[in-house]
Amino acid sequence: MKAFAALYEELDTTQSTNLKVAAMARYFREAPPADAAWATYILSGRRLKRFIGPALLKRWLIGEASLPEWLIDESYSSVGDLAETIALLTAGTAQAESADDTALADWIEDRLLPLREVDEETQRRTIVGWWRELPYRQCFLLNKLLTGELRVGVSQLLVTRALADVTGIERTELAGRLMGEWQPGPVFWQALHAAESPRTDPAVPYPFFLASPLEGDPAQLGERAAWQVEWKWDGIRGQLIRRASECHLWSRGEERITERFPELVDAAASLPDGVVLDGEVVAWKDGRIQPFALLQQRIGRKKLTAAILASVPVQFLAYDLLELAGNDLRAAPLRERRAELEKLLASATPILQLSPLVTAESWEELAAARADSRQRNVEGLMLKALDSSYGTGRQRGAWWKWKIEPHSFDAVMIYAQPGQGRRSNLYTDYTFGVWRERELVPVAKAYSGLSNPEVEQLDRWIRTHTVEKFGPVRSVEQTQVFELAYEGIAASSRHKSGIALRFPRIVRWRTDKPAAEADTLASLQAILDN
Repeated sequence: MKAFAALYEELDTTQSTNLKVAAMARYFREAPPADAAWATYILSGRRLKRFIGPALLKRWLIGEASLPEWLIDESYSSVGDLAETIALLTAGTAQAESADDTALADWIEDRLLPLREVDEETQRRTIVGWWRELPYRQCFLLNKLLTGELRVGVSQLLVTRALADVTGIERTELAGRLMGEWQPGPVFWQALHAAESPRTDPAVPYPFFLASPLEGDPAQLGERAAWQVEWKWDGIRGQLIRRASECHLWSRGEERITERFPELVDAAASLPDGVVLDGEVVAWKDGRIQPFALLQQRIGRKKLTAAILASVPVQFLAYDLLELAGNDLRAAPLRERRAELEKLLASATPILQLSPLVTAESWEELAAARADSRQRNVEGLMLKALDSSYGTGRQRGAWWKWKIEPHSFDAVMIYAQPGQGRRSNLYTDYTFGVWRERELVPVAKAYSGLSNPEVEQLDRWIRTHTVEKFGPVRSVEQTQVFELAYEGIAASSRHKSGIALRFPRIVRWRTDKPAAEADTLASLQAILDN
């Protein structure tokens, strides 16, 4: 636990990719196998389910810290992170490094997991006892694990780089071994090091190959004839697997979504055994793709009813073939994989369709087709080199996404709250509103788009122009205007504004514009109506 806490702090306090990789590799070499396996689990983006809710931890903190609740609220508001606030207020009794050097795996398996089986009072006594015993760094990490909010600033690509340094296994192979569901432990760690690791679980998908954003003129890519062009669908990227007479559906985020789309799984049963398709799950009605917001209705339901299945029909648009007859095709060029995919789906059920190609012959004609994207409910074009293999992660050069320009509007900042990790002491998460008559109505939350100097400048402004505090959230003077961009807009009964924006982010700080000239809710609703 001590060593992993030190690694977490090292990763959280540097922006250097090379230093992060070196720190993880060093930890993997020195840690016991079970600890290294659990660290891989956490660092690769998997999170333990929450053990204790933040409200309960805060209540126990009030009793333990012997401070008035208002002072704890002020501390929380100032720090912006409950785990850090608890560590700062309770770890003072263990300033020196703790003599308890329990392994990370033992902490998780022998101490944290059993918490789910005991009553609340036992949980309280146990956790408060840990607070008293652990020094700050370990106490902070413990609280993050308890609440399921441990986020580490590394990508799975960086984790596989570090593992490749330690194991000598090629990164693409390691990425495949990290896919799917696996149990951390010495057995898994040993398998990760094995020279050959045969696929034993037929449900496990391949690592996804990701496209890079295209900036500038596509003509810089060379001859148009060397590229396959498709629409960039607005859906859920997924792999549809048919192996060992079973069918599985995985999202790009490595979430098994088989049960969310039973009709796709039923359709996959018509495929021959040993097939893996890469494609897009889309809402589909009347022969065309529907807005992503409809698809979210399927995702957000705990129980799928016949009514929701009927009201939000879906299709799987396949654009790549990764496995055929049990043979891995990823090393073959795209033109060959596409030819096999076309033959495979020639007589497939209508719910499994081939993603159509855009056949415009020149880059200029493709630009004209791209301009029509919004009318088609798509996000632009995908450009894929015909001679490209199917890689792992984001590898620039072979696949590009040529998206349409986003919508934008001017909004007023009305709330701010602290960020996560290195930014937990800065106000970096903002809520923006637009005018409805004389009232600002919240329409979007955003936290990306500003430079570090702008974030620091805005943080200072927020602290001196706070109107009211609600825990870590501050209501601010309604004077700062920002241009926001977004990818899509949909009606929403869950939002006070009646609309929901997809992927909102900050474009620029409009210091040149008074709040009174920000956009109106009516102007956003007009875009929705069109």
